[in-house]
Amino acid sequence: MDRKGMGICVKWSWEKKEEGKGCRLEIPWLFQGLGNVGRTIGGFITHHRPRSYATSNNENRRLQSLAPDDAEERALALALTTKKEATLIQFYSPRCRLCASLANVMMEVEAKNAEWLNIVMVDVENRSWLPEVLHYDIKYVPCFVLLDSYGTALAKTGTPASRSHVLTGLSYLLESMQPIRKAIIHVPSHANSSTT
Repeated sequence: MDRKGMGICVKWSWEKKEEGKGCRLEIPWLFQGLGNVGRTIGGFITHHRPRSYATSNNENRRLQSLAPDDAEERALALALTTKKEATLIQFYSPRCRLCASLANVMMEVEAKNAEWLNIVMVDVENRSWLPEVLHYDIKYVPCFVLLDSYGTALAKTGTPASRSHVLTGLSYLLESMQPIRKAIIHVPSHANSSTT
């Protein structure tokens, strides 16, 4: 008996039936965010397993072809778990010249603020990021969203009118974090206070 014909095909009731096409399951956009979490966890497991558990060459080629998307997803997950004081998400498009012109600036910002800030780049043209694009209401690129250490959005830049406008918005985001950082650093410790 041929094993290829024994597969199960699940389709949503609202999908069109296409004769001669293979079974292709696309989950509704509402549940795609769960796929991001699963791929991120799977990426950590694949990325951090010991060398003795190395995958086959075919699987390595498949994983390498997925590397850019998975790298972005792992970067966001890692940024949110490092518990630095803030994470800056840069929403960009590979076709956006303004986004590309910010690459050197972003490297400088990252180097200068590495002790307290994570920077993560998110490609808005990648369908797997649709839940995040919708959640943060991204309607233009480049767009920056500042998150606190718990992943709560604190601020977002406005519509980019020019490169200088984007850089001004970015500097305002970083400056807005300064009072919060000082409060975190200068909070008195209650553990040292004596109760008499």
